[in-house]
Parts: sequence; C-alpha cells; structure tokens
Amino acid sequence: MKSLKIACISVLVLIAQFVYGQTGKTVQGMLRDTEARPISGATVKLVSAQDSMVMTSSPAGIYNFEQVKAEKFKITVSSLGFDTYSKDFEYPSGQQKIFIPSFVLDVNSNLIEEVVISGVLTVQVKGDTVEYSAQGLKLREGAVAEDALKRLQGVEVDKDGNVTAQGESVTRVRINGKDFFGGDVKTATKNLPANIIDKIQIVDDYGDMANITGNRTGDSEKVLNIQIDPKYNSGWMTTLRAAGGTDERFQTTGMLMGMTNKTQVSVLGNWNNLNASLFDFQTVGGGARNRSGGGGRPGGGQFGNNQEGITETSSIGLNVRHDFTDKFKIYGSYSFERNDNNTLSNTFREYIGLNQMEEEDANNNSIRANHRFETNIEWNISDKDYIKLTPQFGFNDNATNNMASSILFRDSLLDNSQLQNTLSNSTTPRYNLSGLYNRRLNNRGRNFFINFNVDNSVTTQDLNEALERLVYDPTNQQTPISEIYQQVIQDVQNKSWNAGTSISYTEPLTDKSKIEVTYDYNISDYDNFDRQRAIDREENPIDGLPGSNYNYDYDYSFTTHRAGASYMFENDKIKYSFGAAVQPSLLRGDAFSMNDAAVINRTNFNFVPIARFEYKFSRQSNITMSYSGRATEPTVTQILPFEVTRNLMTTTGNPNLDPEFRHQLQFRVRAGDVQKGKTFFAVLRTELINDRIVSMNQRFNRPGEGIYQFVDYINERDPVYNINSFYMFGRSLKDKTYNIMYMGGISYNKNVSYLATDSLATFDDYRKNTTNNIVLTQNAFFRYTPSENLEINPGVRFTYNMTNSSLPEFEAPNITTIAPSLIGSVNLGPNTIFGADLSKSFNRGFANNANPFIINSYIEHRFLKGQRGALRLQGFDLLNQQINLNRSVGEVLTDTQTNRLARYFLLSFTFRFQKFALGAPEQENNFPGGMRRPRM
Repeated sequence: MKSLKIACISVLVLIAQFVYGQTGKTVQGMLRDTEARPISGATVKLVSAQDSMVMTSSPAGIYNFEQVKAEKFKITVSSLGFDTYSKDFEYPSGQQKIFIPSFVLDVNSNLIEEVVISGVLTVQVKGDTVEYSAQGLKLREGAVAEDALKRLQGVEVDKDGNVTAQGESVTRVRINGKDFFGGDVKTATKNLPANIIDKIQIVDDYGDMANITGNRTGDSEKVLNIQIDPKYNSGWMTTLRAAGGTDERFQTTGMLMGMTNKTQVSVLGNWNNLNASLFDFQTVGGGARNRSGGGGRPGGGQFGNNQEGITETSSIGLNVRHDFTDKFKIYGSYSFERNDNNTLSNTFREYIGLNQMEEEDANNNSIRANHRFETNIEWNISDKDYIKLTPQFGFNDNATNNMASSILFRDSLLDNSQLQNTLSNSTTPRYNLSGLYNRRLNNRGRNFFINFNVDNSVTTQDLNEALERLVYDPTNQQTPISEIYQQVIQDVQNKSWNAGTSISYTEPLTDKSKIEVTYDYNISDYDNFDRQRAIDREENPIDGLPGSNYNYDYDYSFTTHRAGASYMFENDKIKYSFGAAVQPSLLRGDAFSMNDAAVINRTNFNFVPIARFEYKFSRQSNITMSYSGRATEPTVTQILPFEVTRNLMTTTGNPNLDPEFRHQLQFRVRAGDVQKGKTFFAVLRTELINDRIVSMNQRFNRPGEGIYQFVDYINERDPVYNINSFYMFGRSLKDKTYNIMYMGGISYNKNVSYLATDSLATFDDYRKNTTNNIVLTQNAFFRYTPSENLEINPGVRFTYNMTNSSLPEFEAPNITTIAPSLIGSVNLGPNTIFGADLSKSFNRGFANNANPFIINSYIEHRFLKGQRGALRLQGFDLLNQQINLNRSVGEVLTDTQTNRLARYFLLSFTFRFQKFALGAPEQENNFPGGMRRPRM
C-alpha cells in the first residue's frame, strides 16, 4: 500500500505540473537568412538559470516564449543548412515583454542534401537516418501518424498497420527520441494525431552503444522516431470513439495526451471485437543492451496472431515522461491487454514419399492476458558522464482450448480418422534490468563504455490432451476402445535466466582514426522439468507407446566470451572499420529421468572478423557493407537426450550438438535525387550458417493407426546459406501530386534435413534432402493526391514462390499470386468524405485456389465546431469473400485456410478535441469546412 500511495502521489504531482502554469515574461523574435527570407522550422532555445524552453519558428520565421522567469537569458538558434547562432539578452528595466530584432543566419557550406518544396525542407538524408518533414503532406483534418507514413517514399503501411521502411520491418517507435508504450509501433501510429507532428525519422538503429559512441557493430533495427512540433509541447488532446454494427460488432476507444515542455502523460483504452489490438507484447522495449540468449523474452505476441480468426480485445495503458532537469529524465509505461481469439481452420497435408494425405478441421479458442511495466531513467551526471537504467516487469497468462478432427488417406483410400481435444494453461512472470554507463575521458574521442542486462522468466504449463481414433482397416475393427482412446496429461516448468555485459574502450589515433577494444560476456541458463503420463478412458496407464510416460529434469547453460579489437577511420567520403574477435563458447548441463542420466559438456571456439565499410558518392548517395557473426545455442528440445512422445511423434534430443554459428553480410545502397523527387534504396543480405542444427525424420505408416514419426537432431557439416534482397524506387512529381513507387526483391533459402520411411531404418538408411526455396516479389503503386480532398492509390502485387528438392518426391507445385488493389477517398462536400478499398487475389498452386475479391467502403460526415465530431458508416468485405491462405513446404506440404472477419457494417461516432498554449494547430484551409482548392 505504501508503494501504491507513492506512485499515486507521483502521478498527481506530474499532472499538477502539467495543469498549473506560472506567470512570467514574454520573449518574441524573428529569423531571416542573408537574403532577408524568413526561416521556418528552425529550433529556438531559451536557456537561463531558471528557464529551459524550446520551440520551432513559424512559416513567417517568428518565435515566441512565454512564462520566462529570469531577467537574463540566452537564445540559441539551429536550423539545417545554417550555422548555429547564439546570443545573450537581458530584459529592460520594468518591462515584461521584449522583442528581439531579426537574427540573420548564415548558410552552412556543409549543407546536407535536401529537397525544398514551397520553402519547406521535406527530405533530408543524415547518415543512418532519413528524415521527412510532416509539412505539406496533404492530410485531412483528423489524420493520425499512420496516414502521414503512407505518404512517405520508401515507407509502406499494410492493411493491418504493419510498417516497413526500405524493405525492413519497423520494430520500434519513439516520440521525441524516447520509447512510447515500450516501443509499440501501432500504438503510436494509430493514435497520435498527425497535425502535431513536425518530423518523421526512419533510423537504422544499432543500439545505445552506437548512439552514444558512434561505433556500429552487429545488426541494426528499423526505428521510427516521431518529432512533435515544439510549439505543441504545451497542451492536451483527446480522441473518443464508440461504434456498433451487425454481427454484434462493437468498438470503444479513448486517448488522452497532455504535454508541457517537461512532462508528457498519455492514457489509452480500447475494447472491441474487430481484431484491433492496442499493444504488441512481443516488443522488448527500452533496454540499454541488445540481449542474447533466450531468457526473459515474453512469449506469444498479439500482432499477427490477431489477423486470423475473430478476437475480442480489451486494453488499457499509461505512458509518462518527465524531465526533472535537462540532465535527469524518467519515462516509462504500463500496458495491459486481454485477447479472446477464436480461429477456425481447414488444413490439407501431403506426407511426401508416403502416399499419405490428411484433411483437418480445427476450432481453436485462445485467451491471453498480458501485463507489462517498464521505465527508463537517464542521468547526465556531467558533461562527461551518462547513466541509463531500464527496469521491466511483466506477466503473461494464456489458456487454449483446441478441438481438431482429421481424416487420413493412404494410397487414396480412407485409413483412419481421429478427434483430438487439447487444453493448455500457462503463466509466465518475468523481469529484466538493463543499464549502461558512458565516460568521455577527453574531447578527442577517448571513451569508456559499459552496459549490462539481467533477464529472468518462469513459464509453468499444464496440458491435457485427449486423442480418439476410429480405424477403418477391416482387420482392426474389433480394436478395444482402451487402445484407441489416449489421454496425455503434461506438466511443464521452464525457468530461464540470461545475463550479459559489454565493455568498450576507444582510443583516438588521429583526428580521423581510432582503435576500439571490446569484451562481451553472455550467459543463458535454463532449469526445466517435464512430466507426462498417458491414460485410457478408464484412466489406466498406457504403456504400449514408447516415450509417452516420463519424468524428466534437465538444466543447461550456454556461455560465450568475446574479445576483439578494431581500427576505425572516417573522413568526408569514406568510413570503415576492420578487426577481429575470438569467441569461445561452452554448452553444459545435466538431464535426469527416473532410470537414466546424461551429462552435456561441449566447448567451441570461433574466430570472428569485424568489418564495416561506407563510401559516400555524394551527400545523398552512398554504399554500406557490414559483417557480423554470432553463435546460437540449441533449444531444449534439440539437446534433451530422452524420448518425448505426443500424438505418435517421438522426439529425442542430442546432447552432443554444437552451437550454430551464423555469418551475416549486408550490402546497402542509397541513391537518387531528392531535389527532383527521386529516391532509391537497395539491400542485399546473406547468411552463412556453420554447424546448422537439422532434423533426422523417420516417418512411416502403420495401417489403421496413422503416421508414426521419430525425430533426432545432428549438426550439418556442409554450410547452409540464405540470401535476401530488396529494392525500392520512388518518384514524386508536381509538388508530390503524383507519386510512383516500384519495389520488390528476391529471397533464397536453403534447408537441409534427413529422411527415412522405413520403421526399421538405421543411420545409413537416411537420405539427405536439400530444399531450395525462391520467392520473387514485385510491387507497383501509384498515388494521386492533388489536395487533401482527393486521393487515389492503384497498385498491384506479384508473388512467385518456387520450391525444389534434391529428392524428386519432395517437389512441390509453385505458387503464384497476383493481387491488384485500388484505395481512394474524396470529399463529397465541405464536411462529407467517401472512401473505398478494393483488392482482388488471383492464386495458383494451392490445394484450394480461392480468389477472394474484398471491398471495404465508408462514408463519413463531420460536424461540430472545428469538425471535432465525425459520424462514419463503414462496410467491410461487402462480397463476403474474406479468407486467409498459407503454405509451408518441407517433408510435409501444408496448405492452411483460416477464417477472418467477414462481411459486417459498423456505425461509429468519433470526437476529437485539442487545446494548446499557442492555439490549435495551424490549418491551411481556404475553403469552407476544411476543404482546399485542388492543385491540378
């Protein structure tokens, strides 16, 4: 109770600071360049002993500060393309307002490449960051961040709200450089109003170490950073929505965000049965260190799963950020979500090489409840010392009820049918603590950096599975029910603990070169038990199935040390680093059953080259190459040396497995002419895997009983490799009225496995099967946006999936999908909007080639002052053809069709309100009701 009171008082203090202002003086001024033109979008800071304020200059070059407390202060102005300007000022005696004569900013000779439209900088390339201005994007009133992203070259937002940039998934979102709700992408893009956004940045983020020291190693992740216009950093906004429709569809959502210069508080709530999740619990947010190993990661994210079936979701979250001083800042969030999903699926399986086919219908109900709390503490102790700490806590509670019925055909004749009911419950509490410390030892680049992380999670699972078979073999018609009915009861507990630390020391050699010495230590520790018993309908033990009754305890750990050194050089054209590291690893543990025991003790040693190269052809065109290497430990299933049987599938692990080692090489090209609206990105990624852990599958049929499968694991001694590529070309014409985007890529994946189809097979009877999978994708899109009042987006997607195998019987039909689409909207009047979304799929190669034609449409009318209210009637899947098709190819070819939200109609009311210290965000409306004259 005491901690709860402290937390409540803290929140009240932050809210009070936000609500109550203080009186003070006013400072106003104007910015001009050397040709007397106003400078818009410049960052203006006012700093004194009592004040710290920042804002952006208006289109007229004007800035205005209120509530100034001190008599003496300093104004600092910075703007891309201009030299920074700084000057001290003092209030005249007895005055409460001061007007500063125009600052004249000098043009910076090292101007970064940019495109200027109507006096507004719209695209800037800054190394690993592509920055877009949100001004001039022709967005309707009430648009959110997701709508703005759809206007950006090289950025794509699919119908489910997933964001990709330059062919890579955006994995995290930040607001003003800080994680928002743990980094959840959709949480921000679907709720943040677009009219308060100043800039949108797509960042290749290499982690906190790279952001602080500038030394980039390993793989980057795509991060979306949304910069709020500083003039809207004082005020609040809210969005409320309620909706109801046919088939008992409903939605209620609410968002409240309040901001001051130092505090930001956001509250989100959501309840619907429209497959619309608010949070992504797969995101591991905010940590100061990229983790390795399996500890502490939450299982079963919500995004992606909710695209299948029908889901009822209830969510609530709180995000708080407060800057106590310029040097001490805290931000974090709490999120809760409960999902109740029901999925119907129809699956066709072909057991290649066995002349066996299976058809299965399943009804799966899954209920997931997830809690997540995290906070980030940043402290600039001095100009040379910086600390960041990130504690995280979470709890998952999952329950699943799956009912599946299947029919097996052997040589085109009916063999048997089975009914399987699976009940599963699991809970996972977890916590994580990560942190870093950086010390600048001098101003020439000598630096010391250390970070760490500790993860802990415990998963407890109970499983009850009942399997009932009906045999169609005439010779087995008298089989006793005790041999047909099988119930499996399983208790599992998996504990995982992961910790690690990284140390870096950098020593400058010259103004352009330096050396770096690094050391990394990681340990992943697992402590597990697994108990299972098989019984018949009368609860008598079934002893005839090997591996169905067991009691195992097993624990193991995977430890790596990595020490390396590298040389780095950078000038205006070239940036490169090269070096090497050594990485010994140790996999050890013990496994016990009631009758047996096994000891796992495997060492390995890897030599890892370190390389990164970047060449700048111009300020907007470059090529980058990087290499990274890492070891990956086997999973629990792969090393447990005992038989584990479920549903006629017996798995035996191999304690002598070596860890896999993955070599990853990446090439990236960025080119184009942003002044002329041309952009080009291309990425090529290759991965070479040594000691790839592959399966040895012994699969055979016993008439009337079904397919038995025994799985073992070995290390593949021949290298296995994968290649993936992506390219995008974009062209903007006539002030972004016409936009063309062409993108695509080719991926190649090589998979190896060993197969035997004889129940008496020995090791020499296994045949090696190499499967080569090539996927070609090509997408073309056109966007016509003459104004905010009209938008037309035709496009087409093409996918060709080709698979061939070294064993002829594993050849699978190639899959072709062509999907044209048309998305558009138009203002029918000053306050009325009509929109439609049409897509058609042409599929070839599936067992069931369904070709759905999906039509979604809406009409919206806005009313109340400032168009704060909106009434929308929406129709989804008007032709009632929504389905979902997926294929996987291996030793078993699997085609799965699942249900999705089908035809329904929804009537919704939305209310939006915003109030800022400087008034509502500016509107460039010249027509009544927010309409603008189309630019033709």
